[in-house]
Amino acid sequence: MPQSNATDSTHTGSLSRQLFSMTWPMMFGVLSLMSFQLVDSAFIGQLGVLPLAAQGFTLPIQMIIIGLQVGLGIATTAVISRVLGSGDEQRAKQLGGLVVLTGALIVAVVGIALWLLRGPILSLLSAPDNVRPLIDAYWPYWLCSAWLGAMVYFAYSLCRANGNTVLPGIMMVVTSVLNMMLDPLFIFTLDLGLAGAAIATIVAFAIGMLAMFPVVIKRHWMSLDWQGLQVMASIKELLNIMAPAMLSQLMPPLASMLATKLVAGFGAAAVAAWALGSRLEFFSIVVVLALTMSMPPMVGRCLGRKDMASITALIRLAVKFIMVWQFAIAAILLMLSVWLPSVLSSDPSVSQLLSLHLRWVPVSLGPLGVCMLMVSVSNALGMPMRALVISCLRLFACFLPLIWLGAHFGGIKGLFIGSMFGNLAAGLMAWLCFQQGMHKVVAKFTPATMAEQN
Repeated sequence: MPQSNATDSTHTGSLSRQLFSMTWPMMFGVLSLMSFQLVDSAFIGQLGVLPLAAQGFTLPIQMIIIGLQVGLGIATTAVISRVLGSGDEQRAKQLGGLVVLTGALIVAVVGIALWLLRGPILSLLSAPDNVRPLIDAYWPYWLCSAWLGAMVYFAYSLCRANGNTVLPGIMMVVTSVLNMMLDPLFIFTLDLGLAGAAIATIVAFAIGMLAMFPVVIKRHWMSLDWQGLQVMASIKELLNIMAPAMLSQLMPPLASMLATKLVAGFGAAAVAAWALGSRLEFFSIVVVLALTMSMPPMVGRCLGRKDMASITALIRLAVKFIMVWQFAIAAILLMLSVWLPSVLSSDPSVSQLLSLHLRWVPVSLGPLGVCMLMVSVSNALGMPMRALVISCLRLFACFLPLIWLGAHFGGIKGLFIGSMFGNLAAGLMAWLCFQQGMHKVVAKFTPATMAEQN
């Protein structure tokens, strides 16, 4: 028995080291992305309430494009890692090229549609008339930057699928630092205002794209030579994971649009504070976001080896870490709530509302992180529909109803309290829902079950 415990301890230690080595490059990469977005918001905040509100109305639409690219990235990691596990490197390379072209086309079509439908979209979000001219001037540059960002992300996905998290981590840092350096130049020095923030992002992502794709092609992670590849069958294979994964990723922006509409009822300052609070939330769950990128390749390889014990150990290890880490981050944000809001916005009403946000919402980000991880791992285990169900329940059974109730009974403060309880409920629901699916996966790969199937 002691020998078994020692073996388990050694195994857990090995998994911890492997998880750390895969996660830390992504953590620094995602941290840098969140930093430049937060710095973006801080610079824009100095332009006044209306430009910040314009960014606030853009945020849920931005999440639509991010949802599309992340959904495709999930499919990329799941399919290509399994193909590589089978030893078919040529097909993995061809699938890489197929993913990039498919993603480029999808994001371009969605971007054009968003521009043409911006009027009805802004009406749906209850955007006031004085914000719309700013959005009309900002969105052409922002949509261009979003397409370039998606292309760079697809290159990152190919790297992760091939087990390399260091290169995308480094490039995330490089593009983010470039963006932060260029922001004041375009926003203030060249006096381009809100559009200058998007132009800075265009330049940074264009440089990232020019740096990434030659490396990806040189390392044979993608190819446009599809000879021998069953293209339609491969697209169908990608869609089997991509479609529910994309829908799962599109649920948050849809919920964000509805939440922004609800917040808009409290005025432009509330929307601006909500946008800044959302940026800070992304910033504070950077480790969770890194884990959602680093864990799927590890889980996929374990699934290929039918090593269910390692998958279970990995998940429990990650969940415990998330809860402890996010509680510490919440404590730090609570202390910073006294002076940080005035740094991020020069408007007193925005600062006051952001301070209120920081007192209530961050304590619930641990359970929210668990929910996000369960979605990511469900996709890696070949349960994309369960991932979609978890996303839908989180947003439409937990988050939105509770912020609506909070706003109805307690105003803007009640809305923030409702957000906190919505995240707590989502974490518990996601864990229970995932465990049900995990039991089925474990049963499927137990020796007795496999013997019956054979």
